[in-house]
Amino acid sequence: MTLVFMESADDELSRQALTLAHALGGDVRAVTIDGPYAPSVWATAIVEAAGGDDIVGPGSDRGNEVLAHVAAQLDLPLAANVTEVRGAELTRIRWGGTLLEEAQLHSERRLMTAAPFAFEASNSLLQAQVLSPSLDGAVAVIDHLAPDAGGKVSLADAKVVVSGGRGVGSAEGFAILEELAALLDAAVGCSRVVTSAGWRPHADQVGQTGTKVSPDLYIACGISGATQHIAGCKGAKALLAINADKEATIFAHADYAVIGDLHEIVPAITAELRKVRGS
Repeated sequence: MTLVFMESADDELSRQALTLAHALGGDVRAVTIDGPYAPSVWATAIVEAAGGDDIVGPGSDRGNEVLAHVAAQLDLPLAANVTEVRGAELTRIRWGGTLLEEAQLHSERRLMTAAPFAFEASNSLLQAQVLSPSLDGAVAVIDHLAPDAGGKVSLADAKVVVSGGRGVGSAEGFAILEELAALLDAAVGCSRVVTSAGWRPHADQVGQTGTKVSPDLYIACGISGATQHIAGCKGAKALLAINADKEATIFAHADYAVIGDLHEIVPAITAELRKVRGS
């Protein structure tokens, strides 16, 4: 039997983990955890709920962290970011998506996380058991401050993402991206170099160390296409790249490419959209 840790019953990556669990064979059951995030405490609850079952989780930041704590508590190996399982053999993503590793998991119990978007999300109506672990003596919750989205579309849930990189030039340069995003009901993202420069908050960062997105359309403006960034946006169904450098790496991953100055192209797209919509 396999126990699946789900961040929530409707979480996309968690439902992909369900698909991996079914691929292992045998019965599958699921748990979610209610309460403040405390990875070591959550791991203890999962270990107790699992008994001797295999354990699978989503390849999200939380999924990988919680399962790492589970592995440490059980003193068992963890195979993170798995893309395929063939009995005792498996394939997993390493180095931010630049390497596919063929490996064997030497353990009687299998602990794994599913690589984001490597599996179709399961549509099974599996009922998840809700665990409410006690935080007494482990975590002191002083306060909880919810981020102010200001009515904007969530980056993780957006169907369209307009993202900017070094080529935008400045924090003020994102105004034209914000204007386009507003017309498309899109979220605004950015690359790591942008957050490092202080132009945008880390919450807007798309990439290996930021948010991993899977929109219908990802518009990359002035983004070179570093491996770490591609790891965050490769789940997009379509990628439109706008860059003045015709040799930019991003074009190798793009479905649509526009070579030119984003400061001219983005406003032109916005103007055309307004014309079509009569606004």
